[in-house]
Amino acid sequence: MSESYIICSLFSLSSTLFLALLFFSLLFTFMVFRSHLYILYRLSLLSEGVFFSHFYCKPNNPSSSATPLYLKNTKEKKVKSKTKMSSPSKRRDMDLMKLMMSDYKVDMINDGMQEFYVDFHGPNESPYQGGVWKIRVELPDAYPYKSPSIGFVNKIYHPNVDEMSGSVCLDVINQTWSPMFELVNVFEVFLPQLLLYPNPTDPLNGEAAALMMRDRTAYEQRVQEYKEKYAKPEHVGVNPDEKSSDEELSDEEYASSDEGFAGQADP
Repeated sequence: MSESYIICSLFSLSSTLFLALLFFSLLFTFMVFRSHLYILYRLSLLSEGVFFSHFYCKPNNPSSSATPLYLKNTKEKKVKSKTKMSSPSKRRDMDLMKLMMSDYKVDMINDGMQEFYVDFHGPNESPYQGGVWKIRVELPDAYPYKSPSIGFVNKIYHPNVDEMSGSVCLDVINQTWSPMFELVNVFEVFLPQLLLYPNPTDPLNGEAAALMMRDRTAYEQRVQEYKEKYAKPEHVGVNPDEKSSDEELSDEEYASSDEGFAGQADP
C-alpha cells in the first residue's frame, strides 16, 4: 500500500514538473520570437531611412533642433490654405465666370463684378414651370464667407417671397450659408427647391401662405395668373429700373384725363 502511494506521488510530481517546464519553454520561445520580430522591424526601418530622414528634416543650423517633416508639411498646408482663402475677390470672379458659362443669362450692372441680374426659369413639374424671373444678385466684399443678397425683380406669387420688394426667405441664404457653396448652387439647387417646396409656416407673403394652406388649387391658379402677367420672357427683357413707354403713356393719359374732368364746370 505504501509503495503504490509513493509511486503515485512521484508520478504526479513528475507530471507537474513536466508541465511547468513545458510552459516556461513555450514562454521563452515566444519572447525570443517577439524580440527577433522587433529587431527585424527596426532593421527594415533603418534600411529605408525612416527614423531620421523621413520623419525629420535636417536643419541648416546644426545647433537648432530638427523639425519633423510631418509637422512641416502641416504648416505648409495651413499657409497654402490661408493664401487661397485670403483672396475672396478671386473666388468671386471664378464663381461668376462659372455662372456665365452655364445656361443662365447674366447681365452686369454698371460694369461691376458684384451686382448683376440673372434670368431664372421656373423648375419643371411645378406651378412656376414656363415662367422667367429676373433675379438681382449682390455679392458682398466678404463673399464667399458672407452670403449673396438675392431678390426677384418681376413679381412672383410665393409664400416665401415678398411681393413688393422681391426679397427671399431662404435659410441657406440668410442663416446657413457656407463658403463651400457657389453661385451656381443658388440657381441650380436653392431657388428651384424653394419654388418646388414652399414653406407657408414661415411666410413673407401672408396672403399666399394662407391661400396655399386653405386651398392648394386656388393657390396654384393664382401662381399661374402672376406667371402670365409678370413672368413672360418679354417681361425680363425690359430694364427693371426704367418704365416702359406704354406705362408712361398710360400714366400721362390718366393724369390728363383727371385734369380734364376736374376742369369741367357743372352745368
